[in-house]
Amino acid sequence: MEKFKKYLLLPIFVFITLSISAQNESSKNTPDSSIQTEKSIEQTADSVEPLDLIDSFNKILNSTGFVFIDFKVILMLLISCLLIYLAIAKQYEPLLLLPIAFGMLLSNFPTAGMFNPELFANGKIHWDIFTDKGGLLDYIYLGVKLGIYPCLIFLGVGALTDFGPLIANPKSLLLGAAAQLGIFATYIGAIGLDFLPRQAGSIGIIGGADGPTAIYLTSKLAPELLGPIAVAAYSYMALVPVIQPPIMRLLTSKKERLIEMKQLRMVSKTEKILFPIVVTIITSLTLPSAASLIGSLMLGNLMKECGVVERLSKTVQNELMNIVTIFLGISVGATATASTFLNIQTIKILLMGVTAFCLGTAGGVLLAKFMNLFLKEKINPLIGSAGVSAVPMAARVSQNVGQESNPHNYLLMHAMGSNVAGVIGSAVAAGILLSILG
Repeated sequence: MEKFKKYLLLPIFVFITLSISAQNESSKNTPDSSIQTEKSIEQTADSVEPLDLIDSFNKILNSTGFVFIDFKVILMLLISCLLIYLAIAKQYEPLLLLPIAFGMLLSNFPTAGMFNPELFANGKIHWDIFTDKGGLLDYIYLGVKLGIYPCLIFLGVGALTDFGPLIANPKSLLLGAAAQLGIFATYIGAIGLDFLPRQAGSIGIIGGADGPTAIYLTSKLAPELLGPIAVAAYSYMALVPVIQPPIMRLLTSKKERLIEMKQLRMVSKTEKILFPIVVTIITSLTLPSAASLIGSLMLGNLMKECGVVERLSKTVQNELMNIVTIFLGISVGATATASTFLNIQTIKILLMGVTAFCLGTAGGVLLAKFMNLFLKEKINPLIGSAGVSAVPMAARVSQNVGQESNPHNYLLMHAMGSNVAGVIGSAVAAGILLSILG
């Protein structure tokens, strides 16, 4: 047994001996290989030229926006800051004017590439180069270009609107229609000032005092004017308490302003549920081009009135509308670049926009006065001015001006009937212009 163990240990001893000798050979070769590695590293280091710090600094300097800044860019940045100031300090439509102003600020930084108008040239989306050149604001702007954001805003407006005053007093629908006079009168005037018909239609819609409708129509007909028209529309909406009262006082006598109106009847839940359904069916069949806006408005209202989707209604009124408002404002502001905003057309748009708004206010008041010639129960003409769709500011202005002459006169709910009729009227007017010019 001991001999067997000796023979068993012999091959193990030989294996260990061979392993040690192989290890020694590798250790002898290691210094030579390390020396060769060091030599190759030295040769590589010698082949690399020293970094030229001056050229690198020049490249960084030339890539900054300061190199490409000019007078127009500086002026646009100042205008953006002014609008931000008005939104924050003066609270002029801050929910939309603030994101619009900041979007304008972002798109006017040279070489930032946030917004590239050439991707939307000639009214088309150039998908072939979009993925290569598209910036952040280009992707956000798709919601405007495709008509998504305005419709979602209308969905929220519908969920916030009570059509009860309009249902209780259907005559208010006529006042809302009359207030659209400014849209079509300004359309004719804009053509006289050498605007193209599609551009004239987009300018005229400012008279409806409805920002989402103006954005929707302009994105379809004249996207190159979207920035100036959006700024004009929301600025004049904020200036409703300043623009409307002088026109209302000028066109009415004190006797007319003293007219008191009876309290409106109660509207049943069934009527409120049927109203959005009936309006959607009639409008969509009569004017298919307005189906997107009217359908969204009435769907939001149906969610509110039916009472079975309260969670959806609250989401549309709050979270969804707030998110869409941010995207809508930023993307619209992004279109106001120096090349599209700083020209004589912008001045014309601002002047014609305020003219359209004044004519819309006057149209509602004058129709109310005309209706009084045939009505036994007189209408206070002041509620006609609320036919523009600046909800609920225009209705509050009617109430305030009425109480100046008669502190006991409560016109708010009557004016709200005209006001919500104006929302429908502006959407219908946009549909008419889109069907004619689109």
